[in-house]
Amino acid sequence: MKKLQYAYMYKIIPLVMTALILCAAIYLLNTPAKGEIPTAASKLIFEKAHVSKLLTENASPDYWTEGLRLGTQEVIVTIDSGDYEGEELHVTNYLNAYANVDLKESTRIVVRLDVDEQNNPYIVYIANYDRSIVLIALALLFAILLILLGGKKGISALFGLLFTILSIWFLLIPLIQRGVPSILASILIVAITTVVSLFLLNGFSLKTFCATLGCIGGVTIAGLMAYMTGIMTPINGFNMMEAEELILRASDSGLKISGLLVSGILIASLGAVMDIALTITSAVSELHDMNPKASRKVLFKSSLNIGRDAMGTMANTLILAFAGASLNTLILFRVFDYPYLQIFNSDMIAVEIIQGLAGSIGIILTVPFVAALSAMMYAKAEK
Repeated sequence: MKKLQYAYMYKIIPLVMTALILCAAIYLLNTPAKGEIPTAASKLIFEKAHVSKLLTENASPDYWTEGLRLGTQEVIVTIDSGDYEGEELHVTNYLNAYANVDLKESTRIVVRLDVDEQNNPYIVYIANYDRSIVLIALALLFAILLILLGGKKGISALFGLLFTILSIWFLLIPLIQRGVPSILASILIVAITTVVSLFLLNGFSLKTFCATLGCIGGVTIAGLMAYMTGIMTPINGFNMMEAEELILRASDSGLKISGLLVSGILIASLGAVMDIALTITSAVSELHDMNPKASRKVLFKSSLNIGRDAMGTMANTLILAFAGASLNTLILFRVFDYPYLQIFNSDMIAVEIIQGLAGSIGIILTVPFVAALSAMMYAKAEK
């Protein structure tokens, strides 16, 4: 009984300590520094609202907008949240092809508010449809399906996903904002999220250990490929579409832009690399359970064959993800009929190519690395 208690404490104490350290880090990184001036955007007031009455409208579809209506609408809007909840305000809604919130009675929207000299609220503009209910419902559907079909593993995967999202938002981005080199910060977050996600799926086990090392190794390889390619081309975070806006904000903080390209690749390739690392490690574990006397060579060869089947689909997934993200850019290149020399050497396309190929190289090299590591560890464990 005492041995079981010691074993339990040996497992739970590191988890509690890790959780406390992460909570402390999140608190420190997301607490405004003394004397820090709030940004102008943080002072803006956005509230939920709905259209209580449609007064007049002068809007009609135009031939070039594929059915979108252009024009103006006069509406009465009721505020549904915040200090001015219940207030009814008159607003003119302008419809164009790029900001097209077409209103009807009961339409749920998000509005930006301001106050006049008498502290009376007025609507500056209608920002968006209120999509929160639909998005929450979609997220709940995803969680329910994951739990129903995945069982305990599905619950563990859901918690792992939530932890990854929170780590990126509350740890990675604040670290980068405070001037920590983005590549170093990304490697740290990749390591933490990998350990936690795989532990939630498989607990403390040889499978978790091998998959974790393989995942960190594969993601690091992807980052190195992107880093070296960026040096040779040359290309870096300054070539990204958002660089101009980031440069303006970097002057007010310690934000370093040059490593953001590699950081994005590390984060983007994490899911696919983790998938294939765990697939191979699980295969080795099953092979070992079926034949505990299997040699290192047999385990390596069998897991490598399994990895080859998964390798192509994982690399394909990553390439298509980056291609989908840049689809509009690709269409514009075709519309304007740019020469291929310019297309493939432009910053936008070069960045997407490097991201897709570097991540895929990380996936491909993860297969033999994890296969060899898992085969060696399981064969050694048997001895």
